[in-house]
Formats: sequence, structure tokens, C-alpha cells
Amino acid sequence: MNRSQVIAENVSKLSAVSDVESRLGTRNLPAIEMVQKMVELSKQVIFPEYFTSDEINYENRCYYIGVCMDQLYDLLRKQIFLSFSAFKKTEMLEDDIDELSAKFLCELPEIKRVLYTDVDAMFHSDPAVTSYSEIIFCYPIMQVMIHYRIAHALHKLGVPVLPRIITEMAHSKTGIDIHPGAQIGEYFSIDHGTGVVIGETCIIGDHVTLYQGVTLGAKSFSFDDNGVPLNTPRHPIIEDHVTIYSNTSILGRITIGHHTIVGGNVWLTNSVSPYSKVLQQKAIATTFSDGAGI
Repeated sequence: MNRSQVIAENVSKLSAVSDVESRLGTRNLPAIEMVQKMVELSKQVIFPEYFTSDEINYENRCYYIGVCMDQLYDLLRKQIFLSFSAFKKTEMLEDDIDELSAKFLCELPEIKRVLYTDVDAMFHSDPAVTSYSEIIFCYPIMQVMIHYRIAHALHKLGVPVLPRIITEMAHSKTGIDIHPGAQIGEYFSIDHGTGVVIGETCIIGDHVTLYQGVTLGAKSFSFDDNGVPLNTPRHPIIEDHVTIYSNTSILGRITIGHHTIVGGNVWLTNSVSPYSKVLQQKAIATTFSDGAGI
């Protein structure tokens, strides 16, 4: 077949509506590039000196933030509307969209405040850090936490899908996977970070530190009569001042008490009292002959 025939034949096949597509129905979806722009504008509002090529000073700072917020509001309205119409199939009134967009903008000062506690936590937990600016510019935790805290604010407002898109952007760049529904307190830090997973119903207190490869996940699921997993609390509760070292898995709706240290490579499925120290079992040295005893 020649080029025209190949294109024509496959265009015909791909244009046909499949059974799955017909069940989903026609929909206008949020635009990924516009969501990315939303996040960038939010970053410029929260950290105005860091994420722009413009020269920001005390004289023009107010004007610059105002312009960014005005652009953010317009983008936000459109993407919230698309998220509801595509995934909740709910007709949103203009006033409802305006109210949700305004509520998100009102969350930005608090998001900024809490993000600076995360910067502070990272500064005091890593001796390799030279300045707050280095953390904001370079550390993957800041990219992740900016995305997460923006997404979590939208999640609390009941906006569908959009929060997950935002956190998955950071996940794909850093390897750190935080569900927007997770509740994470102040002064949160992740050192290195690659491979960290934090599930949807996880609750994390203040002054918690994680290292790379930590999983705060579910141990099992409950199902409805049709075999569909139920969205019930299934992830750990991590209380204040807990440190969890690398490659540890903490699974199920258990509680890790405050001021606890959990060592590396630990598999934990039971609750732990405050002020505990949970460590991997010490290695046992023995001799094997021709594979016997392994």
C-alpha cells in the first residue's frame, strides 16, 4: 500500500468509536499545557523572585504578583470547568466556577506559608544545604511539595482529576509519588526522595522526615459487590516528629507514634507506640555447604 492508502485506512479505523469510547461519551478534557501554565503561575506568585526571568524588586513586586494572579484566575476557571464537565458530568454555573477559583486564590498565602516551613525543615535536616535559595531552586522535594500543596488545595475544594494531573507532573520528573488527597503537615522533608510513595488516605503530622524509597501504602483493599475497590482509609497515620529511613514500607491503616524512628529496609504492618525505635533485624552469619540450608 502507498502512503495515502495507509493513512486513509488507519484514519478510518481510529475514527470509529469503540465500545469503551461510546460508554465514556464525547468530552472536552483539561489541557495539560494549560495545567502546567497554572502551576508555573502559582509558583511565580508564591516565589516571585525565583521562577521568572523578569527583574523583581520591592517596587514592582505587587504589580508582578497581581498580573500573575489575574492570568492564573482565568486559566483556573477554564480548567475547573473542563474537569467537572468531563469527569463529574455536572453542569457548573458560572458563579460556582468563579467561587471555586476565588477560593483557590485565597488559599495561596497559606500554601506559601506552609511551603516555607518545608524549606526550613529541609535546611535543618541536610548539612549539604548552603541556603534556602538552593533548596527552592534545586531540591526535588520543593518541586514535589509545590505541586502537592497546590493540588491538595484543589482536592479539598472538590475539583476532580485536576489535582491528580498536577501531582503526576511532579511524579514524572522526580520519582516521588504523592497523592493529592494525602494530608501532610508542616515542616515536612524528604531527603533525596526517589521512589517515595504516599497514598491517598495517608495522614502525616508536623516535622516528619522521609528518606528515599519509603512507601506509605495500603496493605489490602475492601471491595463492593461488583468487585470494585472501596475508597476507605487504608494508609498509615504518621504522627509528629517521626523519621523514616530509606526503603522502608509501612502498610495499612496503622499509626506510627510521635517521636519514633523507623530504620531502613523495614517492613511494618502494625502500629508503633510513641518514642519507639524500629530497626531491621540484625544479620545472622552462618555457613552453607553446597546450597544446603538456604
